[in-house]
Amino acid sequence: MPSPAIARRLEVARAVVSDAARLALSMRPAPGGPQATLKNAQDWLTEADGAVEAMISARMQALFPEDGFEGEEGGRTRTGGLRWVVDPIDGTSNFARGRNRWCVSLGLLDGDEPVAGVIEAPALNEVYTAQSGAGAFLNGRPIRASDVADTRTAMIEMGWSSRVPTDTFMDKMGAIMALGAMPRSGGSGALALADVASGRLDGYIEIVINLWDVAGALP
Repeated sequence: MPSPAIARRLEVARAVVSDAARLALSMRPAPGGPQATLKNAQDWLTEADGAVEAMISARMQALFPEDGFEGEEGGRTRTGGLRWVVDPIDGTSNFARGRNRWCVSLGLLDGDEPVAGVIEAPALNEVYTAQSGAGAFLNGRPIRASDVADTRTAMIEMGWSSRVPTDTFMDKMGAIMALGAMPRSGGSGALALADVASGRLDGYIEIVINLWDVAGALP
């Protein structure tokens, strides 16, 4: 049975992420070259990353002081049996260029098990919510994965990371194409998993990724 305590947290998280998403949208740069600081190869940091994470951290601490918290920018700042994990802007390379494919992602883990998550992509007017045992939803409507079984009609996304050797990336991308599938790369791990959950993609491959990139989507 779905946990009432988790359900209550998910409802609260939905409201907090909504406020954070509006803040992020208000800070999105105009279209153009990246307006951000380069941390590593194609790994960007914007002012919005810090502002959004700080807002969510403060709100969740006030609402659930017994819960742990971990963010992309601040690391693990609080401990608890339940732990919130946030990516303030997932798809920062898109955000920094004024593109639409980015989101605020907040996941809840019980130990190491993902139990609930909220993903809001304000520029796309889309909100994903999910709780283990209670289903997953897009803008309040139930979603389900694609039933595509023939790879020749499939669409598969593969994420890129500077930590993956070029030969390895090209080998996996070639394998996707050899199956007859259509490759994609959209720049947001959370939204890629959400696309699989909603049937917009038939698969998603990522060789190296951080927990905060997918914590909100794993449930």
